[in-house]
Amino acid sequence: MLRYFITIQFLFFLSLQISFGQEAHVRGTIKNKLGETINDVSVKYKESGTTSDQSGFYSLKIPAEKDVEIFFSHVGYQNQTKILKLAANSIEQLDIVLADKVENLEEIEIISHKDEAEGITKVKVETIKNLPSANSGIESTIKTLALGASSDNELSTQYKVRGGNYDENLVYVNGIEVYRPFLVRSGQQEGLSFVNVDMTQNVKFSSGGFQAKYGDKLSSVLDITYKIPEAFALGSELSLLGGTLTAEGISKNKKSSGILGFRYRDNSLLVNSTEVISDYNPRFMDLQSFLSHRFSKKFSIDFLGNLSQNDYRYQPTTRVTKFGSLLDPKEVLINYDGQENTNYFTTFGALSANYQANTNLKFQTIFSLFNTQEEEFFDIGAVYNFGTPNTDAASEEYGETEYEEVGSQIDHARNILDALIGNVQIKGQYKKNHNYLDFGVKYQVENIKDRLVEWQVIDSAGFSLRPPGSGVYDQPYVSYEGPIIPYQSLHATQTTDMTRLMAFAQWNKKSYLNEHQIWTSLGLRAQQWTIEGNSQQIFSPRFQVALKPDWQREVLFRLSGGNYAQPPLYRELRDLNGDVVPGVKAQQSWHIVLGSDMDFQIWKRPFKLVTEAYYKFLTDVNPYTLDNVRIRYAAENNAVAYATGFDMRINGEFVPGTESWFSFSYLNTKENIDDQGYIPRPSDQRLKFGLLFQDYVPTMPQLKMFLNLVYNTGVPGGSPTYADPYDFQLRLNDYKRADIGVFYVFKDALNTQHPGKWLNGFDELSLGLELFNMFDINNSITNTWVRNIYDKRMYAVKNYMTGRVFNVKVKMKI
Repeated sequence: MLRYFITIQFLFFLSLQISFGQEAHVRGTIKNKLGETINDVSVKYKESGTTSDQSGFYSLKIPAEKDVEIFFSHVGYQNQTKILKLAANSIEQLDIVLADKVENLEEIEIISHKDEAEGITKVKVETIKNLPSANSGIESTIKTLALGASSDNELSTQYKVRGGNYDENLVYVNGIEVYRPFLVRSGQQEGLSFVNVDMTQNVKFSSGGFQAKYGDKLSSVLDITYKIPEAFALGSELSLLGGTLTAEGISKNKKSSGILGFRYRDNSLLVNSTEVISDYNPRFMDLQSFLSHRFSKKFSIDFLGNLSQNDYRYQPTTRVTKFGSLLDPKEVLINYDGQENTNYFTTFGALSANYQANTNLKFQTIFSLFNTQEEEFFDIGAVYNFGTPNTDAASEEYGETEYEEVGSQIDHARNILDALIGNVQIKGQYKKNHNYLDFGVKYQVENIKDRLVEWQVIDSAGFSLRPPGSGVYDQPYVSYEGPIIPYQSLHATQTTDMTRLMAFAQWNKKSYLNEHQIWTSLGLRAQQWTIEGNSQQIFSPRFQVALKPDWQREVLFRLSGGNYAQPPLYRELRDLNGDVVPGVKAQQSWHIVLGSDMDFQIWKRPFKLVTEAYYKFLTDVNPYTLDNVRIRYAAENNAVAYATGFDMRINGEFVPGTESWFSFSYLNTKENIDDQGYIPRPSDQRLKFGLLFQDYVPTMPQLKMFLNLVYNTGVPGGSPTYADPYDFQLRLNDYKRADIGVFYVFKDALNTQHPGKWLNGFDELSLGLELFNMFDINNSITNTWVRNIYDKRMYAVKNYMTGRVFNVKVKMKI
């Protein structure tokens, strides 16, 4: 299958140089001065015309062999006119850059604020590429830039938003929802995220209160648009952590275009910096494509494809961890035996047909298919040795530790999962004057085959621990003559079939009250899903209102909210024993978000201050535990919860010509399980600080520096398996991390002056050094619970993340 997939894409890519069509056309992409594409731009010649689509693309047929005046207009940008004279049957590529509109009506300044009115954060792709991070990409930028988003795991591309968990975030690429593997239990198993930043044109993110056109999740939405190439280009990035290769091109007649991306990732450098000495052999790679062909100015088709292979092999040997306090220090030495072999192979394909019926009505039909085949095999034995370091400074053995073996355990798993998700959806938009009506319907089929075989045997000082509830421990004083059974044992084999029918309708309007601008959005989502004959429905009303007063200062206020329901996916249906519970209900969350954006100047340079306060009340909550990035649900709707907080971000030109930002978040989220009272949720991260600072040497602007700082207060560290979370409310240490990158740019789009001829073959070339976790801070992700039968205590030994790591990176484009 892989061979055919690559062959088809290769043949398509070669065909981009073939010319089609016999008519005179003008087409191109419309952007603003920031390089962001602009949709809904009116492109007219006399009585004929069209509008640019979501990717900023337009196509217009015009008369040949004569001067033709084409008029470009948009409510938020200055009008522009172009005069062309084309030969018969020719196609002209005309890309347009529109300036922000400034109308001198009693000195009133009018600028487009559509994204701000919708609570959308836009992220520059170049900033994403330059951000120093152990797992660079769009998600790492979201963790510091976006309001309320955070993560305590630099090896993971997943993030939490305003008290939610990793399963509560929507991700779209070109309007198509994408998925991640199901069985991932640690960040070092994850590998690559779906989104390829080298193929990306626009990045939008909402932390809550988002519109009804987006799907049924509780927390956030990440909306990615892949770019349509304008010319042939070849780009590459190489580092000690892997590499990427991207090729893009467009046919001579501008009808067909394609972009292909290959990525390879090796996390050995990072994992080997942890306190666990191991033989680690990962192979993470993917091949991705976005192909497009325009049959006419009204009809086009796009194909988005992805093949991903995660091959993770891990063989730990030893680990030494210090814990306890200054007065009572402890140290544990763990000797391992065994290995883990984990493999994820995912395929994804989506075909979309786009039809522009007229200037006011357009449709999109999408067919997509996702398949993941996952294997998680491991047999790892661990022998625990406890000791107390010698703290007597006068002793010759000062600092040394004498260990005593206190127990051991064996973890075994033979887990296999095969998931197939297919769907078809139709979306449309009708606009008239300043009214927009978006609507859509989607039908989805899911088939999951799952075999779960896990067990854990724990031996403490020669005595096997039995599962909780199996009697009183009187060993070693009274012998136990019953059968030896695992402390944990999960066995389940099942096939689950689900169908979903989803629909939405949304009305948007921009209006004016005197000279005040008002944006209004009302929407409704509905979904019916059926699992093993059990059928349920949800309805989700949502609203947004934004006001930009006619003030001298640029200020915008917005209010959004509604009901956000999350019907259960497969992972939420599986209980702690591995059994599927078909009757699990959708979790419900009522949002209310109040925010403001303010543009201002400091040192005669532009800045923006964004603030949001929110409250969320959740019902039918499905409680879960979090172990690294593995979420295990109770598969019961037996809790209620709330989340409240405040987010703030200031970004602007702290250094002339560069953008930096500082973000701050406060969160308080708690849950009440079975009316036992409110306790902090696993995602209760009270404070978050994020900083990206960009700088350069004034006398040598090609030498650039990027500093990424993160500080998060500790989250609840989780409880031992089968333990009551009300009895274990320890918090992990605060998460503190600083990553820095220094790059020398030999050549880029802004720096075309360079010495020598050796750079003539490059459009872009840079060389950089990165230092991750520059202060070598020990951040913990979760606890390992070590049991000692003699004192009948369990000790929480922190599992620490990566240490200081040095990386070299080369980026080029031709």
